[in-house]
Order: sequence, then structure tokens, then C-alpha cells
Amino acid sequence: MVVIKDVSARAILDSRNEKTISVSVRTSDGIFSASAPNGKSKGKHEAKPYKKSLADDILTLRKFRDYFSEENIEYFDDLKRTEDVLNGFVGANTFFALQSAVLKAIAKKERKNIWELINPNLSGREKFPRLVGNCVGGGKHTNFSESGVKKPDFQEFLLVPKNKNAEEAFAISKNAKKEMQRDLKNADKNFKGGKNDEDAFVTSLNEKEVLEIMKKAKIPLGVDIAASGFYKRKKYLYDNPMLKRDSEEQLNYVSNLVKNFELFYIEDPFNEDDFENFSKLLKKFPDRLIVGDDLTTTNPSRLKKAIEMKSINAIIVKPNQIGSLIEVKEVCEIAKRKGIKIVFSHRSGETEESILADLAFGFQADFFKSGITGKEREVKIKRLIEIEKSLK
Repeated sequence: MVVIKDVSARAILDSRNEKTISVSVRTSDGIFSASAPNGKSKGKHEAKPYKKSLADDILTLRKFRDYFSEENIEYFDDLKRTEDVLNGFVGANTFFALQSAVLKAIAKKERKNIWELINPNLSGREKFPRLVGNCVGGGKHTNFSESGVKKPDFQEFLLVPKNKNAEEAFAISKNAKKEMQRDLKNADKNFKGGKNDEDAFVTSLNEKEVLEIMKKAKIPLGVDIAASGFYKRKKYLYDNPMLKRDSEEQLNYVSNLVKNFELFYIEDPFNEDDFENFSKLLKKFPDRLIVGDDLTTTNPSRLKKAIEMKSINAIIVKPNQIGSLIEVKEVCEIAKRKGIKIVFSHRSGETEESILADLAFGFQADFFKSGITGKEREVKIKRLIEIEKSLK
């Protein structure tokens, strides 16, 4: 049993050099710290990262530090006690970092891995999540330094190797990304090898041109369209090339891309409130992954609505979208009961925190989306590989 003696927090920099929160808890076994990532492309329904501001959340934790000295925590579900103390006083980033730090403290005390606290019955014979890696970027995650140069309207172009072994899949994605760099250079006169927020290549090609290059890799492909990012006044406003599509035209366009490029994974193809067109796309392609992120925001009630309307067959789980790991557990339980695939995902502004891998394996996620390269991305994939090797 862990007795929390003190709680503190400070601001650190994420991979975009923007401030995020790191929380530390002190117990008789030492000091345990965890940090939260930042999202740039945020769904309007996701929880606020901080109650008012990062600085205010840090002050709030300082004010409440004495309340934690009365809490004894032994099991994953005991994290609810941190919510009993702080609910309504801090934001989702702070909750996630605090609960992650507490899990690290429990794991040390119990001499267990964090995933064992989540799911003590796992033995290694269970599934490991399949890797999803961002290779080429666009949308809100990408900025060109040169004025007037365009970028893909879609936010992410993804590789989804079939290999069940995480280490092999990781190597395949890295090699494919190297090949992609050469092909992008040949196809795009503006390409200089630059990377975006998620260490994905920056290009001035449009989505069709990118997918033409990527299909040469002969690896299952995916896209995060992040359509809410360019949806205004009931139209999808494309910039590369410039055109407007209404919802029906968007459905037809995405459907053609799925067919022509045999896309396996399609995330957020419509506006974040358009459950109906998600449903139409899923009905057309029941054997592909139609993934909700901005649509569902790791929120149990929005997931239930998406299931009721048959809008998705896969959900992105970003723990700091909701903050509470107790609610993350609820989302995963609902998804499993209803046959919805689970995709644990990083954010665009990441830290070197690796707990996402333990959460993904512990909750038996089907996919693990954490980029391909970049130290903040690789540390999570390497932790997943470490878990996998420890159970062989």
C-alpha cells in the first residue's frame, strides 16, 4: 500500500517547446514523476487541459497537498481517490500526470509493472497492439517555413504494418520511412527533408500524391484526415488544391480514396459532430477501420453515442483527452463489450514519458499509435518492445 506524503508539480517543455505539466508524488519508496503531453489538433468536446491555466493547476496541487497525506492507495481503481480530492479543481493534463505518477509509485511498492496493476491476469499470451506510425504530415501539425508553399490538407499519412511483433513492425516502418524520404525528394521540388510536430515529413504534395508514393511500400496505409480542422460553414475547405466539398461530396471523395489506395485505417473523415456520415462510411467499408478521435474524445458518453449510431468500429484513446484513467478504463471496457477496436495514441506535443505503452498493453489495445521516429515517440515504442520481450 502506498502512502502519499507529498505532491508537487512544475512546468516542463514538450517536443514543440511548449509548456506542459510534470507532477511528482513522494512516498516512503521515493519520488515518482510523470508528465502529460499537449495536443494541437483538439476536438472541441475534449476536456480542458487545465482548470484555468497550467500555473493555476500547479498552485492548486500545492494547496491540496495535505489532503493526499490521508490517502492510502494500493490498486488501480484506488486512483478514484485522487479524483475525489481534486475533481473540478484541476484539468485533464494535471489529472493524467498525477495518476500516472501514482501508478509508478504503486508499481515500485508492489514490485510490478504498471500494466500488471491495470490487468494482473495478463501472461504474455495475450495480444500486443499493432503499430500505427505517422510518416508524412499535413494539417494543423505542419507549418511550412516558406510563404506560399502548400501542404496536404489531411493531417497524417500512416503506415500500419501487419507484423504482430512490435520490434519487427518498428523496423519495417523506419525502413519504409527512409525510402519515402527519397521518393518525396524526387516528386516534390519543395521537399527539403523537413519534419513536423510529430517528426513526420513535410511536403507540398496533396493527399493523392502522397498516397501514390506511400503505396509503393506495400504496407497497409492509413490517414488521419482530421476533417474538423478544415470544416467551416458546413463545407470542407481544401487548400491543396483549393476547393469546397459539402458532406455528400466529402463522403464520395473519401470513399474513392479508400477504394483507390486500399486504405485500411481512416480516422476522423468528417466533422467532429457528424455521426451520420461516419456511419455511412462504415456501412460502405465494414472491413476497414473507421476511427473516431475528435468525434469521441476518449469520452464514455460520446463513445456510447457513436456505438448507438454505428458510426465507428475503432476509437482513439488519448488519456489526457479525458484526464481520468478511471474513465479511460471505462472507455476501454465499453469498446471491448461492443467490439470496437482500441487505438492508444500519443499527442503532437509529446514528452519522454513512456507510460502510454503500459496503458496500451494493460488495457489490451488493438493498435498503438506513436509515430515512427523522434525520441519522444520512440521511447514509447521501445517500452512496448521491452514489455513484449520480458514476456517471451
